[in-house]
Order: sequence, then C-alpha cells, then structure tokens
Amino acid sequence: MRKWSVIPRFSALPLSAIGLSVLWLSGCVTVPDDIRGTTDTPQMNLQVVQGAPQLYVGQESRFGGKVVGITNQQNKTRLEIATMPLDDAARPILGAASMGRIHAYLNGFVDPVDFKGQLVTVVGPITGAEEGTIGQTSYKFVTVNVNSFKRWRLIQQVVMPPQPMGPWGWGYGGPFDPRWGRSYGPGWYDAPPARVETIVTE
Repeated sequence: MRKWSVIPRFSALPLSAIGLSVLWLSGCVTVPDDIRGTTDTPQMNLQVVQGAPQLYVGQESRFGGKVVGITNQQNKTRLEIATMPLDDAARPILGAASMGRIHAYLNGFVDPVDFKGQLVTVVGPITGAEEGTIGQTSYKFVTVNVNSFKRWRLIQQVVMPPQPMGPWGWGYGGPFDPRWGRSYGPGWYDAPPARVETIVTE
C-alpha cells in the first residue's frame, strides 16, 4: 500500500488572501524621508519646466537620474544629471530614456569619485536655467539648488518563476517535496528558469 507523506500545502491559502497580501506589500512603497521634501507635490515634470523655466523659479522639485558630469566650483559642486522618470519611491527607473538634463548645485565640495556614473535623486528649489553644451551641441540646463539628495545602489537578485498550481493545490507537497515543480501530466507544466534582474535600492 502506498504511503502518502503528510506535508503542509500552500493551497490552504485562498487566492484572494494572496492577492490582498501582494496589494498590501505594494502599498508599502514610500519616498525616503531624506528626499521627501517639504511639499506633497514637488515639480517632477522636467519637460514642462524646460518650456518656461522662469515660471517655476522657487518651486520645489524632485528630479533623479544618472550623474554624467561633476564640476567642483568655489564652495559648491555642480552635478550634471541625465534625468529619468522616477517610481513611487522616487528611484530612477532603470532602462528608461533620459527626459533631459539638469544642473544640480550642492553646497560644498563633493568628490567626483563618489558621484560620477551614480544614480541619484535630488530635491530643492528650481532657480532658473543656464546655457551649456552636450558635446558640441548647445543646451539649456534647468538649474536646481539641492537641499537634500539620495544616492542609490544597484543590486542583483534572483527572481523565481511562478510555481505550478495543480488539481490539488500548489505542486505536490509544496516546495519541500522533491517532486515540486514537475508536471502533473505530459505538457501540463514546464517550469521556466529563474532569472537575475538588477534593481535600484537604498
């Protein structure tokens, strides 16, 4: 007589509960305190500002992207940032196209080694615009005085594929069953390989 192992199955959780937990986790994404700023609606639409920078002087802004240039000046440092759209946590979205460039001014000396090529988000008032160049092309940079900023790190994480849902719940006896991930019948389920993705984090 075949003996069935008694192993807890994840099918005891209704799908509605799983869905609610996912929604709850996604709702926990917030902007870090150090780049939250003083207003609930900082200006983040660079293209709108570029159209008429003088109209936005003094308005708090939040821009982020990749630092492509650093210039140390007397008592301040200018970061040239190729801006990118930000997610709900004010992190630059990897792979997104640049939305334009800004000159962000930080008080004091900043070592270029610490910022060149890094992803940052800066918060501060818009101060206008100034002429410059990108390569041999003239360009008008929106300027910002930075009150606060955050540098972001890139890390890699392994993302597991969705696990099989069979006629009696998840897999056979759950992820600890040696048969976990195998198909219930010919062609029922072929587990795709895990993938490695790069994410932006604090």
